[in-house]
Amino acid sequence: MMEENIFSSPVQFIKNVGPRRAALLRRLGIETVGDLLYHFPRRYEDRSVTRSLVSSLLGETVTTYGVVIGGQEYRPRKNIQISKLALDGGRGVFYGVWFNQPYILSQMPPGTRLIVTGKLNRRFGAYEISVQDYEVIPRGLPLAPRRIVPVYTTTEKLYQKHLRTIIKNALEAWLPKINEFLPEELLRRHQIPSISEALYQIHNPDHPDKARAAYRRFVVEECFLFELALAILRERIRKKTKPHRYLRAGSLIPRVKASLPFHLTGAQKRVWHEIETDMQKDVPMRRLLQGDVGSGKTVIALLALCKAVESGLQGALMVPTEILAEQHYLKIKSFLKPFGVTTELLVGSMPESRKKEARSRILLGQSSIVIGTHALIQDKVMFHKLGLAVIDEQHRFGVRQRALLQEKGVQCDLLVMTATPIPRTLALTVYGDLDVSEIDEMPPGRREIETRVIPKEQLGKVFALLCAECSKGRQAYVVCPLIEESEQLNSEAAVELYRKISKQLAGQFRIGLLHGKMSAEDKEGVMEDFRAGHIDILVATTVVEVGLDVPNATVMIVFDAERFGLAQLHQLRGRVGRGSERSWCVLVADPKTEEARKRLKAIESTSDGFALAEVDLRIRGPGDFFGTKQSGLPDFRVADLQRDWRLFVQMRKEIPRYIKSLKPGTFKYFLLEQRLRHFQGKNLLYSLD
Repeated sequence: MMEENIFSSPVQFIKNVGPRRAALLRRLGIETVGDLLYHFPRRYEDRSVTRSLVSSLLGETVTTYGVVIGGQEYRPRKNIQISKLALDGGRGVFYGVWFNQPYILSQMPPGTRLIVTGKLNRRFGAYEISVQDYEVIPRGLPLAPRRIVPVYTTTEKLYQKHLRTIIKNALEAWLPKINEFLPEELLRRHQIPSISEALYQIHNPDHPDKARAAYRRFVVEECFLFELALAILRERIRKKTKPHRYLRAGSLIPRVKASLPFHLTGAQKRVWHEIETDMQKDVPMRRLLQGDVGSGKTVIALLALCKAVESGLQGALMVPTEILAEQHYLKIKSFLKPFGVTTELLVGSMPESRKKEARSRILLGQSSIVIGTHALIQDKVMFHKLGLAVIDEQHRFGVRQRALLQEKGVQCDLLVMTATPIPRTLALTVYGDLDVSEIDEMPPGRREIETRVIPKEQLGKVFALLCAECSKGRQAYVVCPLIEESEQLNSEAAVELYRKISKQLAGQFRIGLLHGKMSAEDKEGVMEDFRAGHIDILVATTVVEVGLDVPNATVMIVFDAERFGLAQLHQLRGRVGRGSERSWCVLVADPKTEEARKRLKAIESTSDGFALAEVDLRIRGPGDFFGTKQSGLPDFRVADLQRDWRLFVQMRKEIPRYIKSLKPGTFKYFLLEQRLRHFQGKNLLYSLD
């Protein structure tokens, strides 16, 4: 059997599976033999010591043995069937109880020797075990249970015993045919077992140490395959040559810089030099730009877009929300109009007639800079000569969405930006196909925002601050997580809160409402009124998280702050403090969990986005931190980005040597490619070809 068929062979054809169980396995994401063999136990139970029921505590899980002496079935109510076996344990009779497993009595006649595991109870003076797992001991074999028993993630109607049997059958049938694909040097250096030994021991460990060694092998394997995939992608990029070239000394960039109402910070100058140097190269730029809220990433993106325009190319800026797209469009259009640069907006809510006209101008090259949302990657959108794609708030987009925008041009340059900083070690590991630039300096004159966590009982203080600031001519945001009342979430809704504040402050201040369900025209009207100072207090949902830049706003009040993540709270806080006046961020919260309390304590104690990223990583872990589905990270089975980051970095350094030793056409090359394909599953992004 060829190696490729081992991992891709349908699980249905394994002994004891069939169509019905194959459908159950599919619920667990198991469709192939490879999926099944890599469905690792979530924990193990040591059942080497059987317990006397008399010495056990009621309610605890016990393992004991007995011989079947009789049984009965009964239905106490509809859809419930109970099978009950009387077992002689040598020191008295006890009962094993199974729910909705009608085959138990027919398969366990008197004389059957069983080892059962389950929760111990006592009914009418007799011991009962609600059986979670059991094992039949054939005649002639000693009554000794397996020492270490794997416990798997399973699903309804697929019991642990069934899953163990299926995996046992798969190992017996396929294990002898699986060949090692990791470099021998790697196995020796990390002192890990071969793939066949590791697969056997992780499912059937002889000893806890062997289970740990097997687990370690698969951690190393995942780190290796992940970094290999990124290395292949980097190599692919280096081999590509972009057809377009940029002017080395155009006139637009100096004029744009001279028109800026501020001087670039040292960090901005350094980052712009890195980006400009990349754009001048023959190979496409792939760069991640991260910086804190308000650090000045947008102006760097503007310079990059202008460099494309002055070289006769088009630039595209894709953002996650229409509010942010409209904000960028208005500011960039106004700023670049004196230089003769044409700017286009394309968002989903625009009337079809306007979108059609915009698409026509983009195709003909009449629009130099195109700003929009996901609407930019629709099939109908075609560019005349796209040279640079910029993606803001990149963590909101998946890998495929970024690729679709790049495909609108021919080997176009890519700049992705985030105001949700990622710890540098993880950025280099996870975004290993991108070069990383950091703006680690804030513009001069930015004042520290005072952040306070306030319980709901002290709302009077919150509104006193709100009124005091608005009386000075300042403006404020009041943010709620929901648009309408919900019975499931005990949360203030923006619409209801808008009514309450309007009633309470009637005649004193002008109050506006902004949420995602409003039409594009209404949203833009409210935003424009707030920017122009015609609204004093803006009650909104998290649509204001990014995009609004109002220097006169000095107060941000967030209701139910415990429901927000650290990154989101930091983004919301970044809406104020954009002017020279003292600013406040008030988080109204009633945290019920330790995690929520830690988040709020962190946001209150520091305004450093990079420091908060480290805290967020420690609190939530890498999976939730990155958002696996959004960032395109593989769904690691055993590796952990936080725990194993040194191993990821080590693999990243060693991978180039392994790639050089691989020779296309060899069996080793074939094995590694098949394993890489299985590792990436259906979302195949890279291959050795």
